[in-house]
Amino acid sequence: MTIHQISVFLENKAGQLAEITGILSENQVNMRAINIAETADYGVLRLIVDDAFKASTILLNEGFILTMSPVVGVAVPDTPGGLSKVLSVISSAEIDVEYMYSVFSQKDEQACMIFRVADTDGLASVLDRNGIAMLSGEDLGLH
Repeated sequence: MTIHQISVFLENKAGQLAEITGILSENQVNMRAINIAETADYGVLRLIVDDAFKASTILLNEGFILTMSPVVGVAVPDTPGGLSKVLSVISSAEIDVEYMYSVFSQKDEQACMIFRVADTDGLASVLDRNGIAMLSGEDLGLH
């Protein structure tokens, strides 16, 4: 079960993040998760939003360069060691986590994390076999 993530490539200049969040706000697109990574020359803004198609269309029309990627949402026990247990299961299956970040909300008193891996189906299978809940788009309020 994958979720659509939007990755927007940004120039490293003041105001880029404010511009994008403003555009999304003006168009009634609600963010569920946000992550930004940067290099000396550019940044990559990763977004989970309630309507990925609408948001990507709007941002493309505004001249932003972006890609869409499948990611996996995982319910992580919100207790000390909860994330460590999930990562141990993933590691035991020899699945490499490219990156991960948290979601703005919780579900059933569990933290929500987004994982990017090369093999999303493989990750889903490993999580299922180990009784680790995945999040659906509906769980995150996505359309």
